[in-house]
Amino acid sequence: MALENKEIRFEQDIESFLTSFDGGYQKEVFQDGGFDAERGIDLEKLVSFVKETQPKAWKRYETIYKGDAPEKLYKRFDDEVQSRGLLDVLRGGIKDRGVPLKFVYFKPGSRLNQEAMDNYRKNILTCTRQFAYSPNNRNTIDMVLSLNGIPLVAIELKNQFTNQSVEHAKKQFMYDRDARELSFQFNRRFLVYFAVDHYEAWMTTKLDGKKTYFLPFNQGSNGPGEVGGKGNPENTAGYATSYLWEQVLQKDSLMDILQRFMNLDDGKLIFPRFHQWHAVKKVEADILFNSTGKNYLIQHSAGSGKSNTIAWLAYHLSNAHDAADESIISTVIIVTDRTVLDRQLQNTITSFDHQPGLVETIGEGKSAQDLKNAINDGKKIIITTLQKFPVIFDQLDDIKERNFAVIVDEAHSSQTGSSAQKLKVALSDKTEALKEYQELEDEIEAKEVDSQDEMVNTLLAHGQHPNLSFFAFTATPKQVTLETFGQKQLDGKYKPFHIYSMRQAIDEGFILDVLQNYMTYNVSYKIAKEIEENPELPTSEATRAIARFESLHPYELAQKTQIMVEQFREVTKAAINGRAKAMVVTASRLHAVRYMKAFKEYIAEKGYADMDVLVAFSGEVDDDGASFTEPKLNIMKDGKSVKENQLKDVFHTPDFNVLIVAEKYQTGFDEPLLHTMFVDKKLRGVKAVQTLSRLNRTMQGKNDTFVLDFVNTQNEILEAFQPYYEETSLDHEIDVNIIYSLQMKLREFKIYNSADIEKVMAIYRAASKKQDERLLGRMSSALKPVVDRYNDLSDEVKYDFRASLRKFIKIYGYVTQLIRMLDMELLEESMFAKYLLSFLPAEKRANVDLSDKISLEYFKITKDFEGAIPLVKEDEDAGILENLNGAGSSLKAPNEDETLEEIIARVNGRFPEGFSDADRVILTSIVNGTLDDPDHKLEHMAKNNDSAMFVNDLYKKEFEKMTMKLYMENTSAYEKLFKDTEYYQFVMHQVAKVSYKELRSR
Repeated sequence: MALENKEIRFEQDIESFLTSFDGGYQKEVFQDGGFDAERGIDLEKLVSFVKETQPKAWKRYETIYKGDAPEKLYKRFDDEVQSRGLLDVLRGGIKDRGVPLKFVYFKPGSRLNQEAMDNYRKNILTCTRQFAYSPNNRNTIDMVLSLNGIPLVAIELKNQFTNQSVEHAKKQFMYDRDARELSFQFNRRFLVYFAVDHYEAWMTTKLDGKKTYFLPFNQGSNGPGEVGGKGNPENTAGYATSYLWEQVLQKDSLMDILQRFMNLDDGKLIFPRFHQWHAVKKVEADILFNSTGKNYLIQHSAGSGKSNTIAWLAYHLSNAHDAADESIISTVIIVTDRTVLDRQLQNTITSFDHQPGLVETIGEGKSAQDLKNAINDGKKIIITTLQKFPVIFDQLDDIKERNFAVIVDEAHSSQTGSSAQKLKVALSDKTEALKEYQELEDEIEAKEVDSQDEMVNTLLAHGQHPNLSFFAFTATPKQVTLETFGQKQLDGKYKPFHIYSMRQAIDEGFILDVLQNYMTYNVSYKIAKEIEENPELPTSEATRAIARFESLHPYELAQKTQIMVEQFREVTKAAINGRAKAMVVTASRLHAVRYMKAFKEYIAEKGYADMDVLVAFSGEVDDDGASFTEPKLNIMKDGKSVKENQLKDVFHTPDFNVLIVAEKYQTGFDEPLLHTMFVDKKLRGVKAVQTLSRLNRTMQGKNDTFVLDFVNTQNEILEAFQPYYEETSLDHEIDVNIIYSLQMKLREFKIYNSADIEKVMAIYRAASKKQDERLLGRMSSALKPVVDRYNDLSDEVKYDFRASLRKFIKIYGYVTQLIRMLDMELLEESMFAKYLLSFLPAEKRANVDLSDKISLEYFKITKDFEGAIPLVKEDEDAGILENLNGAGSSLKAPNEDETLEEIIARVNGRFPEGFSDADRVILTSIVNGTLDDPDHKLEHMAKNNDSAMFVNDLYKKEFEKMTMKLYMENTSAYEKLFKDTEYYQFVMHQVAKVSYKELRSR
C-alpha cells in the first residue's frame, strides 16, 4: 500500500488526535454544523451551552425576550465583543437587563466545586476541517477549533511532500484572508492563527494583510527548555510539530491558555510563546508533584518575554491545588526593582481575574509596614522589593502552615546578602529546624529554646525550608545563583530548571546578535616627564594616575569624540529609518561630563543640527572647580532642564540621539531605538553581556546593531559572552567546610579570639532587648583592642586579613543559603566579623596627582578589528562556571615606591611597537608657543569675546603663524598638520580652546 502523502492526510492525522478522548474535541463536519458566516458564530451551539449550564438565567432571559431571546443574545454578545473584545467577554460574560450570562466555564482551581466542574465539562469544543468562514466567497481554512459555537483557533496546514511549507501557510493568511471579514477582525472572533507544516509552527493573533507579523511557535532544535537553536527536534513517534495539537491545543490546555495566559497588552493580544507556556507548565507540574521546598532557576534570555512569564507563573502558582484540593501556595511574592514590571504584572494578572485586591504592589509611596500588612492579611500575590524585608522580618504574624513562593526577577549575587537572609527569616516555617536544633545536644534539648530570639531565628532560617520555594529568573546566572537555585545533576553539576537560550532567541529573531558588527580600536601612547626632579612614588597609585591622565587628556577625548560622531553619522544615522540612537559607555562620572562637553563642542563646530546629546550619571561631579549634575547638563530645545525621571522618555524623542552614561542605564534599560554602542570602559563577564545587550531589542526596521570599542579586545568580549550563549552550569557544589578553613585562617592572625567575640555578642544581645545610651559606646569600646592589634600589622598583612575577613562574611552568607549549619558559634563569629570590618580603618592610598609633572608625548589610535565575533554552538564545556575552591590566599605584593622615570618606563613599555612623528601630540608645543610670550592683542581678544568667536575666527592667524614657525624647526613632526586639512582644523580648535581658557584667567 502506497504512503498517503497529501495535505488531507496531514489534516486527518491532526483531527484524529484532537477528536480522541485525549484531545477532548468533538469532530464536526462543516456542512453538518450551524456556523453563520454573516455573524461569525454558530448561535445554536452558543444558546444550547447557555441553556445547559445556566438554566435559571436562561429562563429569566426568555421571560424578558420571549421568542426573540436567541437573537437578543446574539446582539448583546456582539455589541459587548465590539466594545470589550472577545477575550474579555469570554472571561467576564455579559449582563442583559439584569441577567448575568456566561459563554464559557473555565476549569476551577479546586475540584471541590462540583457544579463548576460539571459546567466546565459541558463546554462544546469542536474541531472542523475545511471551515468556510466567509459569506462573500467559498474559501476555507484547513482546520478551526471552536468553543461553544465561537471560532477561536484557525490553522493553515502545509505539507512538504507536496512542495509546500509553513511560509506558504503564512502567505495564505497574509494575502488570501481578508482581515476585514468579521471572523478575522481583531479580538472579535478568532483569537489566534497558526501556520503549520511537518517541521515548524508559527503564530499570530492579528491578521493585517502584508503587515501581519508571525512569531515562531517552535520548541527549539533540541526540545523544550533545553539548549538549542530555532526549529524543532526530530520526533521518532510522529510529526516534529505534533506538540502543537497534542500538548498546546489539547482541550484542557487551550482552555487554560484562554483563562490564564492570553491577555491584552497595550492594544496587542498576547498568546504565550511556546517556551513561556512550557516553562510555566513544567514548574506547575513539579509543584503539584513535589509541593513546596524546592528552588528553581529559569535561565531565559533577553527577548524571552520574561515579564509575562513571571506574571503567568505567579497566577498559576496562586491557583495550584494538591490532590486533596488544598491550596499549595498561600502567597506568591514577586521581588523586583523594576517599576515598569510592577505595572505590567498587575495589569496582566488582573486581566485574568477581576477579584479585588488579588495583586498588592508595595512600590513607591508604600512602606515596609504595607508589606507586613499584605503578608499578614494573606494577599495572594504581592509585588515588592528585597530591601523592605529587613525592616519587617521580625514583625510578621505566625506563618506556620503557610507556604510561600518567591519569584525573583534578575536573580544575582545579592540573593545571598543580608536582605535575602531577612526574607528567609521572615517567611520560613522553622518548626522542623527548631526540632533539629534541639536534638543537637543534651544541654540544648534539656531547655526550651526561645524561638523568638533573633539569633536563633537567623540560625534556623538558614538553608532550604519546606514552606519556601524560590523561582529565580535571569539570563546570566553567576556561580552563587546556580548553586542556590539550580538543579543538582548526577555528575555533581548544577543546571537551570528551564532554558531559553540567547542562541535560540537570536535564531528566532526575538533579539539581535550584538556581536555581528563589532569594531575595536587599539589605543597606544607615550608619556613624557615634564619636570627635572625624579620623585619616588607608590607604584600602583602613580600608574593609575597616569592612566587617568591619559584617558582624560583633551587630545584623546577629542580624537575619540571625532571618531564616534563621524561613525554615528556614517553608520547609525540611517539605521531604523533614520531614528537610530547611540549610547556612549564611559569609565567614570568625570569621563561622562568631559565627553558631554566634547560632543557638544564638536557637534557645534561641525554644525550638525540633527545631533544632540544627553548624559546620565548619579549625584554631582566636580570638574575644575565647577559642579555638574544631570539636570544642569541636559537641556531641551525649549531651554528647560531634563529631570532625572524624565531622561528615558526625553531620549526616546527625535530631539536627542546620543546618550552618554557612567554606571547608569547599563542594565534594565529597554530602548528599541538603541542601535549603536561606543565603549570606552573595561567590561568583564556578566557586566559585558548586560551592557552590550542594551542593543539587542528588536523593532520594525531594526535589522542590525553596531559596537565600537576603544578598550576591550575581540577575544575578551568572546570570553565574556560564551558562557551565557546557551546553557550556563556550575562545575561542582561548594565544600561547605571551606567556611571553617576561613575561620581558622582568621584566627591565625591573632587579632581577635573567642573572648573578643563573646564580649561583642553580649552587648549585641543586650541591645536586642533594650538599648540604652551607653550600649553603642560599649560596642565600639569592645572592638577597640581588636582594631589596635590590627593597626600594629604591616600593610601587607593588613590587606590579607581584611580580604580574608570579607571572604569569610561572603562565604558564610553563601553557605547558609544552601544548608542549615546550626552552628551558633559560627553565626556569632560572622556577626562579629561584620561589625569588625566596619571599624577597620580604610586602606590608606596616596593621592597622586601627576597632571603638572607629565605630558602626553605620543598618541596613536588605530582600528584593529572589524567584523563578527562568532560564538561557539553546542560546546558543553563553554558554559561551565567554576565554583569556589578552598580558603585561598589573598596576600598582596608589597606596593613599593619607584621613581617617576621607572614608572613611566613601565607604562610606556606596554606599547613596544613604537611611534612616528605623525603620532606626536603637538598640542602642548603649540599651546606653550602661544602662552609663553603672548601677543597682548590676542590676550585682549580672549578677554573681550566669547569662546566661539575666539576659537572659530580670531585665533586663526595666530595659529597659522605659530605652526609655521614650529614647522620650520621640526618639519617631520608638523608635516601631517599641513597635509591633512581635517587634522589641521581639529588641532587648531583644540589649541584655541585651551589658549582661550588660559588667556582669560590671566
